[in-house]
Amino acid sequence: MLTTCLNTETRAYQPGPVKNGATIHGSVTVTGTVPAPKEFELRRYPDHEFCSELSDKRGYRRVREVTFRPDGGLKDVVVAIEGVEHGKPFSFTDAEIEADLCRFLPFITVINDTRQVTVFNRDPVPHDIQGLAIDQPESDMVFYRPSVEASGTTANVQLAKGQHIFTMRCSLHPYMQNWGYAVDNPYYAVTDASGAFSIEDLPPGTYRLKAWHPILGTHEQELTVAANETISVELWFKANF
Repeated sequence: MLTTCLNTETRAYQPGPVKNGATIHGSVTVTGTVPAPKEFELRRYPDHEFCSELSDKRGYRRVREVTFRPDGGLKDVVVAIEGVEHGKPFSFTDAEIEADLCRFLPFITVINDTRQVTVFNRDPVPHDIQGLAIDQPESDMVFYRPSVEASGTTANVQLAKGQHIFTMRCSLHPYMQNWGYAVDNPYYAVTDASGAFSIEDLPPGTYRLKAWHPILGTHEQELTVAANETISVELWFKANF
C-alpha cells in the first residue's frame, strides 16, 4: 500500500449554508483526430504471464488514453469551478487507487489538496511506481519512487506547494498509468461515459470554469451564475494527433 500526501498552498475554502444556489449541467465533447491506443508487447516486460490476463490475445496490451463515444462525448474530464471562496460543505474522503491486473484504477482520481492518496496493490507481483508532479507543460518532477510489493508496502510522499496535477506510472509495467487532479472546493465533477457532468448549489457570482483532460489539455472560460439559475454549458476539445 502506497500512501501519498498532497499539500498545496491555496486560500482556505469556507463551508457554510448556500441560499439560492445555481446548478450547472453540461457536456464535454472532442473533435478532430484523437490519439490511437498505445500498444505494449507484454513479453518485453516482467510478469508478462500474469499481466497478459488483460491483452488482445496476441501478446499486446492496448492502453486508450482518450475515451469517447461516436458522437464525441468525452469521458474522464475534470470540470472544476475556481475562485469559490465559500459554499456548501466540502466533505472529502481520502482517495484510493488500485493496482489490479497490472492497471491503475481509476484512470482519473480527484483529490482534495490536503488529503491522501492510497495505492493498494491487488496483484501478486510488485510494482515500481514513478510519482510525477506536473507544474507546467513538459515539466515533470519525480517526487517519489516507492516499490509496492505484492505483500503491500506503505510510504508517505508530498508534492511541492502549488502543484495540482500528478501522474503515477510503473517503471516495470509502463502500460500502467493513472492521473490525479487536486481541487480546493467541492464544486467539481468528472464527466461520465457520455461526456455529461453536473455541479449543484453554486453560490451566485462570477468564477472561472476549468475543464481538464490529461492528454487533451485544459479549456477555461469565465462563468457567471445568478441566484436559483440553472444553466447549460457545452465544452469541447480539439484533438490533433
